[in-house]
Amino acid sequence: MAIRSSELVSRRNGTMILDFPGRISWEMDAHGDKTSESATAAVPRRPGSHWGHLPHGDLTNLVIGAGFEVHNTLGAGFLEAVYANALTVELRHRGVFVERNVAFDVVYRGVSVGRYVADLVVDRKVIVETKVAKAIDPIFRAQVSNYLRASGLGVGLVVNFGSSVQFKRVVASPHRNR
Repeated sequence: MAIRSSELVSRRNGTMILDFPGRISWEMDAHGDKTSESATAAVPRRPGSHWGHLPHGDLTNLVIGAGFEVHNTLGAGFLEAVYANALTVELRHRGVFVERNVAFDVVYRGVSVGRYVADLVVDRKVIVETKVAKAIDPIFRAQVSNYLRASGLGVGLVVNFGSSVQFKRVVASPHRNR
């Protein structure tokens, strides 16, 4: 079962409320007692948006939730392409525009010197790089950072479908002039 930010999931003797970003609260059912434990410091929000303080935060949250759904359904052990295809199907099922294997030219001094093919581009705003590894290696984040520069997009996600789902969000840094 995938946990989404809008769902309540019964745990222990209470209800775990996923109050993204930044806070997990427990409301206890017994005797009307209510307690609240903050897992991390609360993040200020803009009215009407849970992820408004992050570029394309709502969209990246949706991709992450879809990744958990895919992994919960398929489990571990498939190749990256299987997870990328399943993630595409899941996002389209949720009504999100997704493109697979989108090519971007890598340009050096005005000359195309190569091509990068993105696993997924979501809503023409977010690059998603799928991996199957023990953990997210820093080189994966560096790759996505380079892919963002090549594509001109501002946000990327590394989604690792190893033994459990892991993700890292990457935001483009300003271009270096050389």
